Amino acid sequence: MKKQTAIVILNWNGQKLLEQFLPSLLKHTPLDEADVIVADNGSTDDSLEFLKTHYPTLIIQSLDKNYGFAEGYNRALVDLDYEYAVLLNSDVEVTPDWFHLAIDYLETHKEITALQPKLLSYKDKSSFEYAGASGGFIDRNGYPFCRGRILNTIEIDKGQYDNPVQLFWASGACLFIRLKEYKEAGGLDARFFAHQEEIDLCWRLNARGKKIVCLPQSVVYHVGGATLKKEHPQKTYLNFRNNLLMLYKNLPNPYYRKVMRTRFFWDYLSAVHFLLQGQFPNVVAIWKARRDFNRLKAQYQAIREKNLSLSRTDLPDTMLQKSIIWEYYFKNKKTFSQVMARG
Repeated sequence: MKKQTAIVILNWNGQKLLEQFLPSLLKHTPLDEADVIVADNGSTDDSLEFLKTHYPTLIIQSLDKNYGFAEGYNRALVDLDYEYAVLLNSDVEVTPDWFHLAIDYLETHKEITALQPKLLSYKDKSSFEYAGASGGFIDRNGYPFCRGRILNTIEIDKGQYDNPVQLFWASGACLFIRLKEYKEAGGLDARFFAHQEEIDLCWRLNARGKKIVCLPQSVVYHVGGATLKKEHPQKTYLNFRNNLLMLYKNLPNPYYRKVMRTRFFWDYLSAVHFLLQGQFPNVVAIWKARRDFNRLKAQYQAIREKNLSLSRTDLPDTMLQKSIIWEYYFKNKKTFSQVMARG
């Protein structure tokens, strides 16, 4: 019988992570319902040999080079024929009911296109994890934040965000999505390479009337930062550049012009912050990100026009019409509940 779901792990030089986290995945996943696929992004370690020796029944896709997170997943998913795909980072530990809870929810809520579980920190399992927590949002200027994580403040999980809720974006660390709709939306933007590509995809889905949720009853633990550590200059560069490209691709005029004026101020204020901390490589990364964004804009004009033509709304309902920077630094609102409170 044909299986309904493909769980796809994108691997790049991650043998140690595969050794650590594949056992929990295989233990807590019904393999009669889902295929586990490892798409190898041109690894130069012994990942492939390890998989062939210890997990010979797994499906392995060998890509010829490192295409990054975005294009790596696009290539891994392009020829798959399943109802659902799960994009799962190699540094995620799953829990006993993680899979059935999510799939059952999608089966009974046909209006939902994509879903993320609650992401807790593998290193501190009482805390939310930075890259997704209990669901993702963005503010009016394009800055992302989560239920359970505002900027660099991460909350302890006390069950305060255990209700399923509609999101702006779901984390690519563990993303359940209807495969047909992933492909119809154009998948992940390959030129992003890594960072914020899932937010860009989710913006397109939101704008076209699709719904994305967090189902906190399904729980996974994420290590996070396994490829690039926090505040690594390359990570800073990709986050700033890709975020600006995402705004250009999806935000209609006159909102776009207003936001870009605001972003000029906030982005260079971030650069000053890095400078005062002595992190000069990150200052340069922000400058390069803005420079390269301006160079790339012309290549995205047709994509922008297509996205706006397919949008059913100028601004998705799940976009916060406040500045998260202002709320955090000037109004001292450090938690999701405080930010979302009226007044």
